[in-house]
Amino acid sequence: MLHSDSYGSEGGSDQPCEAAFAAIAAAPTDRPFVVAQLGQSLDGRIATLSGHSRYINRFAALEHLHRLRAHVDAVVVGVGTVVADDPQLTVRRVKGRSPARVIIDANGRLPQDAKCLVDDGVARIVLRATSRPVPPGVQEILVATAADGGLCPRSIVETLFAAGYRRLLIEGGARTISIFLQHGAVDRLHVLVAPMIIGSGVPGIELPPIAVVDDALRPVTRVHLLADGDVLFDCDLRLAVSGESEHV
Repeated sequence: MLHSDSYGSEGGSDQPCEAAFAAIAAAPTDRPFVVAQLGQSLDGRIATLSGHSRYINRFAALEHLHRLRAHVDAVVVGVGTVVADDPQLTVRRVKGRSPARVIIDANGRLPQDAKCLVDDGVARIVLRATSRPVPPGVQEILVATAADGGLCPRSIVETLFAAGYRRLLIEGGARTISIFLQHGAVDRLHVLVAPMIIGSGVPGIELPPIAVVDDALRPVTRVHLLADGDVLFDCDLRLAVSGESEHV
């Protein structure tokens, strides 16, 4: 099922779309709520073959991401994203508080000088399979269950929830988001699509292959056109239906 909507302002900077954030604000308090965010081209690429990705999505999409951060208790990234992009993971483009910063680092690859470890008063957490030493900027180590050479997504969510982080944003990278989707550990997926065809490069979501389209996820989705042309697909994965029962 597909719904459409639009938001933006004449000045080119989007105003908050309440519908896109309502599910996060209204999430039940007795269980975790996980939203994942992915930015990509029309043909599903998040970067070129060389890894270049600035800027596939434009200003309004970046602003939307910062709003997402402001709506959650913790933003979660894999260590590969930290090594490749060195993100700050803060709220800078919108009003609001920066969430706790959580890095999944099963094998101890986190650089000591990573920007996400800067002491700005926000909690800085590393998730490991064991509580071995971490860089000095890390405030807390949390231990989650190991799985397939990494950490189990459901264990990560449960561990963070037990530590007081109820609303989580899985921000990257694409492999981390794909693994969380594969394990059914995402409630809501925000896909920001830029009107751009790259033609080759790094794909976004990659899940295990299926034999027939009827086995595909078909979430109930609301579509929002951003002011500068990017499109937000707000997908409710808890209301996903089979291909046989719903057609777009």
